[in-house]
Amino acid sequence: MENGKLRIIVCIKQVPNTNEVKLDPVTGVLLRDGVPSIINPDDLCGIEAALELKDRYGCHVTVISMGPMQADVALREALAMGCDEAYLVSDKLFGGADTWATSRTLAGAAKMLGYDLIITGRQAIDGDTAQVGPQIAEHLGIPQVSYAQDIEKLPEEAALIVQRYYEDRYQKIKIKLPALVTALSTLNTPRYMSVGGVVAAYDDIPVKILKYEDIKDFVDEKDIGLKGSPTRVKKSFTKTAKGQGTLHDAVSEDEAVEIIVSKLKEHYVL
Repeated sequence: MENGKLRIIVCIKQVPNTNEVKLDPVTGVLLRDGVPSIINPDDLCGIEAALELKDRYGCHVTVISMGPMQADVALREALAMGCDEAYLVSDKLFGGADTWATSRTLAGAAKMLGYDLIITGRQAIDGDTAQVGPQIAEHLGIPQVSYAQDIEKLPEEAALIVQRYYEDRYQKIKIKLPALVTALSTLNTPRYMSVGGVVAAYDDIPVKILKYEDIKDFVDEKDIGLKGSPTRVKKSFTKTAKGQGTLHDAVSEDEAVEIIVSKLKEHYVL
């Protein structure tokens, strides 16, 4: 903690608005030119979770993003919402990173900045791996809770109570700080940027750039970028539309079973 304040780092990603993304029919890669970018929805809820803790406990909230220079816009949006400072982790050496190298780089930045709590989104809508948050925690050697539905700080302890979402139940976990939590998009409703916040984000609060030279004491060059990535994307593609189904009227469960079994046999599944 710094001056008695909980230090929170929120990791965000600027992603293309996937409702408008197209793929190159030859290469299968995303066509990003002319496509508007947004803060990843789960990350936006992570920002709100940090700001709610700030409202209640006077925390210091730092937002960081790894990406090209245009991610500056996403960071300024986070500042306009109420975050205290922003860092853009950007360097040609970081280019081509998979989730492993990305998480290594972000973990190095977190070590350099110092933290008590790291909040990330569950996953990014342009990748859907849900790997970066947990990998950051593993690199840092800190406990983690994923799929957070609610976060509550224990006033007298350096600990949190996190309600974790499962498909059929919830689980409440007490976790000691420092720790990492990944946020669901159902965690909260993110606040809007304020007019004063927008002015401050563009006139008063700089977005600081972190190059590899700034974090080299915390991450090895062999672990970043393309050469630090053990995986490669071979091809990206959109989901193909399914054919229209067939409706059958069945008067009983036995008749429904007979119809299903006959169709499975028809298609040589049985």
